[in-house]
Amino acid sequence: MRTKSVGKKKINIVTLGCSKNVYDSEVLMSQLKANGKEVVHEDRGDIVVINTCGFIDNAKEESINTILDYVDAKNRGEVEKVFVTGCLSERYKPDLVKEIPDVDQYFGTRDLPILLKHLGADYKHELVGERLTTTPKHYAYLKISEGCDRPCSFCAIPLMRGGHVSTPIEKLVREAEKLAKVGTKELILIAQDLTYYGLDIYKKRALGELLKELVKVEGIEWIRLHYAFPSGFPEDVLDIIREEPKVCNYIDIPLQHINSDLLKSMKRGTTHEKTDALLAKFREKVPDMAIRTTLIVGYPGETEERFQELKDWVKEQRFDRLGCFTYSHEENTTAHVLEDDIPQEVKEARVEEIMELQSQISWEKNQERIGEVYKCVFDRKEGNYFIGRTEYDSPDVDNTVLVSADNTYISIGEFAMVKITSAEEFDLYGELI
Repeated sequence: MRTKSVGKKKINIVTLGCSKNVYDSEVLMSQLKANGKEVVHEDRGDIVVINTCGFIDNAKEESINTILDYVDAKNRGEVEKVFVTGCLSERYKPDLVKEIPDVDQYFGTRDLPILLKHLGADYKHELVGERLTTTPKHYAYLKISEGCDRPCSFCAIPLMRGGHVSTPIEKLVREAEKLAKVGTKELILIAQDLTYYGLDIYKKRALGELLKELVKVEGIEWIRLHYAFPSGFPEDVLDIIREEPKVCNYIDIPLQHINSDLLKSMKRGTTHEKTDALLAKFREKVPDMAIRTTLIVGYPGETEERFQELKDWVKEQRFDRLGCFTYSHEENTTAHVLEDDIPQEVKEARVEEIMELQSQISWEKNQERIGEVYKCVFDRKEGNYFIGRTEYDSPDVDNTVLVSADNTYISIGEFAMVKITSAEEFDLYGELI
């Protein structure tokens, strides 16, 4: 058994799940650092705080396995304490306490001040907007709201994150200014629902007004929009994307399905026809926009005919970026009363069919990029290549641009103009000009 250190305890923050959790971990780390604590992210530490995800089965399994791994490490004397926070803990705390009692304490998504107390720290209100970022310093997530008021039948996020609460524009601008001062050049706006932003505090959709203020922040070169809900989309945002050079010609809009009956059951507030009209509006207003979406297959009642409708629509729409997931039957959601009538192997086969389609579409679209010149930001160096992205690509989920490091040097976090020389399904290759 390891001898316990007498000096200052190192706190290791482990982050699972989505970018919203990354943001929350960064806020926690900044609070700990301001309290004089030694804090690391996904490294070795005496105390471990696991920020969990509880969204779908795979995420829950990963969170539980991570908790069990650290509990084992605690029992071997390799760590002293294990704390668990985040969505899984918010949603299943009574079950977790019963099933994994060796965790020292469980906390929900709104328990930051209490968690800090258990870590020997005080919540500092003056630090609101301060973060110890875990991403490369040239890009950062900016969470503009918390929670969600949408009634989507399959989604457990409101159970874990609560109702929608917007952060005032002036606070977000101050946070963006602080990020810019430490080298952030790209802001990735995140929320459970970007398009609902402002309704609670300004009594109107205010994403457009927020963007108009953020583009004024000196040092920020790109602003990217993630997680826009299709129903009630504020069309003034499209004008801003088209007219403002800093706002990337990119949007992430999870559409989930296209069959109108399934969309009604999902409580998405839209139809096949309305979705097509919205996408047509996007392409009319911003012809050069890259549209990313995500789909769910295997939702209750997704017959072969309805799945074929989805496939035909994917072929027709030719999305620039697309992800696909199997339906997860989540307790306490309104869809849980429906029969989960699609076998798991059928769900997985349908994901493969959709992603095969998308792979071909992506390859064809990337071939069209050959010979074009793009402004790219470079995130890292891997092997013999510098890895960058265009404005049409978000980190970790989209295409990358690879430039050979043989006779070239590029500073990480810098922008450069690149001519595309060849392309694969999800990678572009190019040379500096």
